[in-house]
Amino acid sequence: MSSPEVELPIESRVHYLNVDYGIKSWLLTTDHKRIGLMYLVSITFFFCFGGVAAILMRLNLLEPQGLLVEPETYNKLFSMHGIIMVFFFMIPSIPAVLGNFLIPMMIGARDVAFPRLNLLSWYVFMTGGMLTLYAVIAGGVDTGWTFYTPLSTAYTNTHVMAAAAGVFIAGFSSILTGMNFVVTIHKMRAPGLSWFRLPLFIWAMYATSIIFILGTPVIAITLALIGLERWFHVGIFDPALGGDPILFQHMFWFYSHPAVYVMILPSMGVVSELISAFSKKKIFGYHFIAFSSIAIAAIGFLVWGHHMFVSGQSLYAGLVFSALSFAVAIPSAVKVFNWTATLYKGSISYEAPMLYALGFIGLFTIGGLTGLYLATLAIDQHVHDTYFVVAHFHYIMVGGAVMGYLGGIHYWWPKISGRLYPDGWARVAAIIIFVGFNLTFFPQFILGYLGMPRRYAVYPPEFHTLNVISTAGASILGLGYIIPLIYLTWSMRYGPEAGPNPWHATGLEWTTASPPPPHNFEETPVVTEEPYSYDRLAEEIQVA
Repeated sequence: MSSPEVELPIESRVHYLNVDYGIKSWLLTTDHKRIGLMYLVSITFFFCFGGVAAILMRLNLLEPQGLLVEPETYNKLFSMHGIIMVFFFMIPSIPAVLGNFLIPMMIGARDVAFPRLNLLSWYVFMTGGMLTLYAVIAGGVDTGWTFYTPLSTAYTNTHVMAAAAGVFIAGFSSILTGMNFVVTIHKMRAPGLSWFRLPLFIWAMYATSIIFILGTPVIAITLALIGLERWFHVGIFDPALGGDPILFQHMFWFYSHPAVYVMILPSMGVVSELISAFSKKKIFGYHFIAFSSIAIAAIGFLVWGHHMFVSGQSLYAGLVFSALSFAVAIPSAVKVFNWTATLYKGSISYEAPMLYALGFIGLFTIGGLTGLYLATLAIDQHVHDTYFVVAHFHYIMVGGAVMGYLGGIHYWWPKISGRLYPDGWARVAAIIIFVGFNLTFFPQFILGYLGMPRRYAVYPPEFHTLNVISTAGASILGLGYIIPLIYLTWSMRYGPEAGPNPWHATGLEWTTASPPPPHNFEETPVVTEEPYSYDRLAEEIQVA
């Protein structure tokens, strides 16, 4: 798997970006790389939209009595932030962008198994996104991203069903994407690429795809039942109609806790690639990391009840869910220990992607450890529905998943665009994001422990100082997110050419040109060695 020795300038050869021009060539493309870029633009738009809602929430909390908006509007802001960020940014981020772009190249294939379904998944995703944006613009939703009943079915007058229908439709995009990836990984691997020669990113994406396929139909059915009760007054969740609101929580969290692993597993796969590439070492414990991804996906379907410790469920059920929640931390810890062992005595270089990977490990570890507190029945009684939960969730989702996403974007950007970004600015942005994130969310652990409930537009004056610190951190975090958007866009036109393998990394994607040709490889690659063979690569570089 050696890199090409000579590569023509970007402008003088045909690649996926210049093989055809015009809007039609993009909107009708079946090239997995172009579809990945369309997802990148789409989810960046949704990220900005959800980010504006977050900024308005934090500005409102600068004062104990609320600085900007009324409580009703604040309810709509946190609902919009949650729905947009979870369903239209976090869940599709790495699978739809990096997964689409990289999976065929990493396994030596020309495209995904079902290219037309791949394009359809983007149109389905955008249809759901536009319907949800309509709900926001038409007046908003005030149920939170969880759509809890009977508030969502009987009491609210906001545009619940438009938002729920948007999420329902977008779910089919996830199912199509997961099905496509599973078939592609099973059936289209290059000669010699056995299961235990696959990159760990592929293992993570495979586990994620299984969750997509098995879990997403459950949330689709749940949202459909909300519509059935709201429109036709069939008693499913509303006690006034003979329904059971706790049933909704069981159905919602049966999907939505595995969805947490949909968001974090792909980032774990990215971090495995980054740690190995920037320490120039074979990954420690390859088989353990690979099987831990499958274990997380499997156990993740068994722990939904830890969201319901205060809902009145059986004490014995609570004990079982508590034990299972502790158990799911074990494969996550396996990954962290193996990444740490890989770093030991490695030839570490601190380029921007590596800074994001190290940030991921630190922040994810804090998020995971605080998750054990929430899995403890007695502690959860105290901190349930407080800002402690908000901080924990964001340490996993933003500190973990978004750091992994940004690390992956920076690592594979030379392959995506064929050009390099300014590494100095990239390192500055990574540090700003890390500092801003901790300033934003660490004070919220203290606020939650002291008893400040989440989803309130006002709060007692004694919480003022910590809320001001949190809002100041959010300003720094927002700046950190804007900087990469600027220099990555700039690099598409003005960045120096990257060459096929600027990081001197292993993997099939680094053996083809940057940007890749329309069908990825000039000839089908043959794999003859184990993954992450950096010893062999170092010898080749030394000889060169």
